[in-house]
Amino acid sequence: MALYPDLSGKIALVLAEAGADVAVNYRARSDAAEATVAEIRRFGRRAEALQADVAVAADVNALVAGVEKKLGAVDVLVNNAGISEPCAIEELTEELFERTLNVNLKSAFLCTQAVLPGMRARGFGRIVNISSGAARGAGVVGVHYNASKAGMEGLTRGYAARVVQDGVTVNAVAPSLIATEMIKPHRSASVAKIPLGRLGSVDEIASVVLMVVGNAYMTGQTVAANGGLHFN
Repeated sequence: MALYPDLSGKIALVLAEAGADVAVNYRARSDAAEATVAEIRRFGRRAEALQADVAVAADVNALVAGVEKKLGAVDVLVNNAGISEPCAIEELTEELFERTLNVNLKSAFLCTQAVLPGMRARGFGRIVNISSGAARGAGVVGVHYNASKAGMEGLTRGYAARVVQDGVTVNAVAPSLIATEMIKPHRSASVAKIPLGRLGSVDEIASVVLMVVGNAYMTGQTVAANGGLHFN
């Protein structure tokens, strides 16, 4: 469903607390999506879980049509679908490289293309791409992952420059070393690298997403959240 499974749910909840109705996309984990939807509805907001493989154009078009039918126009898009399959250079295959780019990068392109016409016509839109510190550093996953996230940040800047006068902002949030399932095997070594001395939390990353959504003057930027691990 996302690079940080529990982060995606937290972002959805933070947006709902701020007053948004939220569509939660999932590819296979319907239970997690439905749990997030149930929690959002307890806030008194509308929410729907919709299945789609966002690396497939037909699925994305059907997803956006479904969201518009159930919840109305899409004003905010958070591109957070992702996979991270660790692989050494010597073992990296074309199949894994292509799969990683399809899920991590192509999905952001397809979803952005699908919602942009409506955003531009209404004169308002917020697009937030969930990147990673691996876009600008070595990371721990592999060069396929580096490439997918660096591409996402290039996509962010390219769209931002072209739609800013239409009232649409496009930014990226780049977490590094967040306390999620993905980091568990590397937890001790990871904490030792962070100047702040601890891992980040999903609440802290979700709050950055909310900040970006609420800012009409910021566009084309990558906001790093990494405890001082590195700087843009």
